[in-house]
Amino acid sequence: MTTVILVVMCVVVGALELYAGKQSRDQADAFTRRIEELNDQVTKQNNVLVTVGERLTAELARVKQDVLPALDDRLRRNTGQVEELAGLVHRADDHLRAQAGRLHELEQQRITLAALRRKLGEVETSVRTVTRAHAGTAAGKVDAALERLADLERGGTQILELQRTLTRTLEDVEDIVAELLQFTEGELDGTVTAALTGRPRAPGDAVTATGRLWTRDGQLEDILCEVYERCVRASRLNVRFRTAEGADDPAPGSPGRRRYFLGGHACEDLAGVFSALLISTGADLPGGGARGSGHGLARVEPGVPSGVRPARPPEDEVALKALLRTLAECSGAVAQIGPLLAVRTRGELLCAVLTAAQSLELESDEVFWDPAAAAVRLRRLPSHQLWDLTGWAGP
Repeated sequence: MTTVILVVMCVVVGALELYAGKQSRDQADAFTRRIEELNDQVTKQNNVLVTVGERLTAELARVKQDVLPALDDRLRRNTGQVEELAGLVHRADDHLRAQAGRLHELEQQRITLAALRRKLGEVETSVRTVTRAHAGTAAGKVDAALERLADLERGGTQILELQRTLTRTLEDVEDIVAELLQFTEGELDGTVTAALTGRPRAPGDAVTATGRLWTRDGQLEDILCEVYERCVRASRLNVRFRTAEGADDPAPGSPGRRRYFLGGHACEDLAGVFSALLISTGADLPGGGARGSGHGLARVEPGVPSGVRPARPPEDEVALKALLRTLAECSGAVAQIGPLLAVRTRGELLCAVLTAAQSLELESDEVFWDPAAAAVRLRRLPSHQLWDLTGWAGP
């Protein structure tokens, strides 16, 4: 019996050893397969990293070969332009100083001439008192001398006025050159940043729209210019630079044409914004303001329920209405901000939102600076593009 038990126990122990050996072999095989899978994954990742490294190396070589030389050449050209503009500004400043010195000398000459005239008046009085016999001859000489002095004084006044006009012109030129210099520096910085970072330039860094301003009333020109630029800023635009063209009338003091180059938004985005503003403005009229529309529409602001007017009108709406009110005070004026064109004639106030093709057509026909001709052309536009605000601007 004991022998049987020992045999059974040996058989059980052998079976357990065989089972333990099988389990060990299975675990070893599984561990080997896992090691091989990990090795395959590491090999694949290594191949991917090698491919990416080769692509990065090729892209870096292309940038070094193509982009960096072109960028360096453009930087040199822009640096030369900036240096030229800086030299022009310095020369203009020197010329202004010279003209200021000349103006001071002319002022001194005018004071000297006035004192000489007073002295000659005293001499004339004494000569007429002492020499009654030769009064006619002496008086004639003194009168001729006084006339000559008067001519010299008038000539000095004209020269002084010319010097002041030249000074104002040079100051305008200096402002334009300074704005162009600032614009060029901004363009250079934007280009360098876009090239180094690889990101496209922001829309506000470039000129995206044009503007025009002209009025027949010289007394309202400064006020209209201030209100116009306030409306531009309220529309989230910025003035890149501005120019002043020649006046229609060559006489001194005639109003000139102002042209603005604006940035910040594309014309397509501005068209929708100005259409909403004009709809809100035309809602104050019984007919809605737009030609052919039998109802008025109100501008809906975000967060405000329909039919409820906000506590304060938006800043761009207030600025546009202020511009239109100022235009209504003029006897003739034209104001353009991108696609928006406002025309004031002696009898009406019209506003329109133009497409790019319509704006180009009006510019080709040169009617932007003629309120009467521009009003006739605006009357031909579709009804959804034209607003007649004559009644709105009335008393």
